[in-house]
Amino acid sequence: MASKVTLGVVVAAVSTSAVAPAATTTVSRETRHKIFAFQRIKGGLVECSSAKPGLANLLTRDIAKSLVSRDSRASLALYDRTTRTSCTYDADKHYDSASIVKPIILGALLLEKGVDLSEGEQGLAREMIVSSDNDAMYTLWENLGRKRIQKFLDKAGMKNTILDEEDFMGLTQVTARDQARLLELLTADDNSVLNAEERTYFLSLMHDVQKDQRWGTPAGAPPDAAVQVKNGWLQRSRTGRMDPWDRGDWKVNSMSAFTGRAYDYGLVVLTENNRVPEGESPQVGWDYGMDTVERVAKAIHHDLYPDRTPRVSQAVKVDR
Repeated sequence: MASKVTLGVVVAAVSTSAVAPAATTTVSRETRHKIFAFQRIKGGLVECSSAKPGLANLLTRDIAKSLVSRDSRASLALYDRTTRTSCTYDADKHYDSASIVKPIILGALLLEKGVDLSEGEQGLAREMIVSSDNDAMYTLWENLGRKRIQKFLDKAGMKNTILDEEDFMGLTQVTARDQARLLELLTADDNSVLNAEERTYFLSLMHDVQKDQRWGTPAGAPPDAAVQVKNGWLQRSRTGRMDPWDRGDWKVNSMSAFTGRAYDYGLVVLTENNRVPEGESPQVGWDYGMDTVERVAKAIHHDLYPDRTPRVSQAVKVDR
């Protein structure tokens, strides 16, 4: 599908077989208060805007460079309140959520009960976020029920998030834009959905995510930033419900909010179609998805805060 651009709003479909050239030169325009820049890759548009001179062009170029050679599909959404910057790439495309649905369930729990949780509920919430425990997730899901979770989505303005009809929570359809909206909600001084105490509790659990699950969007972040992260990964079965193109390859998603000192930004990167070649270990597809997320994350962190982050080298593979 060709991309359509109207009044600064982009509707794009990413396709590895798109007729459009893989990448084009960054184009920018200036308004009174912001610079807007965009670059086409794989039939979609990387779009950035910023009040900081030169930043929109830099981010657009480096995001495109990070993604253009990747075989998997990807979407992203970035906001940075400090520099009044935002970036998107195919941010309204739906992806299987995998475990990044878990913050949504936590939001529904806090909306329903506040921080006055029972000891059992606190334990389940912590296991669900910090350890990404699926049994804890389904216990909370069953206790809350679909209507309460949908109520949180509605109140949070996450209009494009679709709960799975058969209640497989990892198959909830999410978008990068909606997940970034959730991060903005958690880090804003806004009590319209969750109050300050509830938001602090929420972020504390994401801050405590166990070490072996802190990959993805935190890669390359300023070392003095407080990082609140949640990742998700899922290998679809070769049988059962799936898209026609899906051959059981990996979906790898990551979302983080960065706060503390002068930091106030969030990043969501979603990927799918991370192929596992015939005869190879499934780890290959998972690693490829993580590498895609971390390439773009490192570029973004460095562009936002070049004096506090290392220079990015796309040729170097990250050891895990």
